[in-house]
Amino acid sequence: MRVASWLGALMVLACLSACGGAELDPAGPVSAAERKILFDALAMMLAVVIPVIIATLVIAFHFRASNTRASYWPTFTHSGRIELITWSIPALVIFFLGGVAWTSAFLLDPARPLASRTKPLDIQVVSLDWKWLFIYPEQGVASINRLVVPAGVPLRLRLTSASVWNVFWVPQLGSMLYCMHGMAGTLYLQADHPGVYQGSSAMISGDGFADMHFNTAAVANDEFARWVSAAQAAGPALDDSAYRALLRQSSNVPPQTYRSVRPGLFEAIVMEQLPLGEGPRKDASSPSVGGPPR
Repeated sequence: MRVASWLGALMVLACLSACGGAELDPAGPVSAAERKILFDALAMMLAVVIPVIIATLVIAFHFRASNTRASYWPTFTHSGRIELITWSIPALVIFFLGGVAWTSAFLLDPARPLASRTKPLDIQVVSLDWKWLFIYPEQGVASINRLVVPAGVPLRLRLTSASVWNVFWVPQLGSMLYCMHGMAGTLYLQADHPGVYQGSSAMISGDGFADMHFNTAAVANDEFARWVSAAQAAGPALDDSAYRALLRQSSNVPPQTYRSVRPGLFEAIVMEQLPLGEGPRKDASSPSVGGPPR
């Protein structure tokens, strides 16, 4: 039984070792700063946890029943010095953690531009059921379920939803941000070096939620220019009829590109000048998911 318990614990630890791997492998300045905050907070908390564990073991060992040299104080009630130590150290930890959280909330504000001499690349992100639409307004192209960006260039993402609430997240690049219908949020990210980073929806939004993921391909500048040229030369146009087709619920949609985009499409979605997505289907006994009932 003891061996089985140890094996079970090791299996649980092995499973947990796969959690959070992307967050601990940053590929951009935002995610690197977030990992630093995580490690700093961990060090501050261990400054309390480790001494408490050691003191507990030392006290338990010293005052064991077989130790006849241990002092016996049946009338002991409290000690001002001990109270000062046991309360001041956690208070200092909370103070420092609060300072780190406050400064980080300001420095890592999603809408705060990244420090860079390079002009940010504008990308408009639309959450659909259950796929992601990426519009490149300056390049005049769009893509479904594949985000292609130049490495080393700041990204200015404008996010909204054509249906229920959703959350855009590329863990290796940094912060997540809510996508809400009728609103446009701003998120600055950057990929420092070429690579493929998985993005996903971080909010349950219906039947196809589990398959609502995409790849973020960070490529060299010249390769990004070639991708834009190839997208402009092939694929359908993203006009009103094509957008209405995207509003239909679908999942596991293969990546594709659009050679042109109707001017002002993103703004029309935000201003609710275009139809609303269907949203998750539900019966009378199930509550709405991710937003108000349709």
